[in-house]
Amino acid sequence: MEPDIIPYSPIVDRPKLWWPDDAKVALWICPNIEHYEFMPKFQRVRDPWPRSPHPDVLGYSLRDYGNRVGLWRLFDAMDSLGLRATVSLSMSVIQHYPAILEAMEKHNWELMSHGIYNTRYHWNFSPEEELAAMMECREIHRSLTGREQRGWFSPAVTNTMQTFDLAAEAGYDYCCDLYHDDQPFPVRTKTGKLITVPYTMDLNDVIAWRRGDEIEAFTQQIRDYFDTVYAEGDVHGRVMCIAVHPFWVGQPHRIRAFQRVLEYILSHKGVWCATAADIADHARFNHLPMLESHLSNRSFLHG
Repeated sequence: MEPDIIPYSPIVDRPKLWWPDDAKVALWICPNIEHYEFMPKFQRVRDPWPRSPHPDVLGYSLRDYGNRVGLWRLFDAMDSLGLRATVSLSMSVIQHYPAILEAMEKHNWELMSHGIYNTRYHWNFSPEEELAAMMECREIHRSLTGREQRGWFSPAVTNTMQTFDLAAEAGYDYCCDLYHDDQPFPVRTKTGKLITVPYTMDLNDVIAWRRGDEIEAFTQQIRDYFDTVYAEGDVHGRVMCIAVHPFWVGQPHRIRAFQRVLEYILSHKGVWCATAADIADHARFNHLPMLESHLSNRSFLHG
């Protein structure tokens, strides 16, 4: 990452990151609960649906399955293990589907903004347009939950050069637009305080789907990833994010394998099951001061 946005620091040289109860790994599960417009407007850079002409009934229906069926299997799997999730949420979901909002509130899942629709890209947005979209997301969340929204993740990974400055200006205190580290890290912004919480494109079921992998390959990747960061956690606390999409992992032939791999992870001591906001808060109050002092002493924050 550009040093003027994210200071460079080898993970082996940093002050040790401690998790609550001396956990080795902070685990967060991130369901992407998204809404795709059936007939989206062309979004300047690319058509959201690769199968043209519109409507792309196949693509839309596959994703609609997640909100109708797959999500409810995921609720059951997470409940059986006592896990909360942090949702990467298209904010239009809770406008169109009150039943989903009710269920997420019942399960006490954290709702992180993933834009308004996953077919409305932010590429080529002016700063004014991007900030307005962020503020609209915050207002939708506030009006329907009564809470302030903590985290930002650009829709369809369409962040811009000004995303981080604008996220801080809009009042978000953590973001998931970066995949550059295994620990939370400060982002240099013009205003406010913004910290990254590591999201993943590697342990991400939709990426596995696009590669042609099936659930067995995906869960093996999860096991191997966990075994590595769990061992490394003796020296440095790590974050492990598992990103899933209910339309894929919530299919009948996949959900049980996903539940089994979570059971494997939870069979180990030293796993802190957290939300993204939990991770951001712990890092901010317990690790960030030491990390910023370390970076300042090494002149990484200057220049």
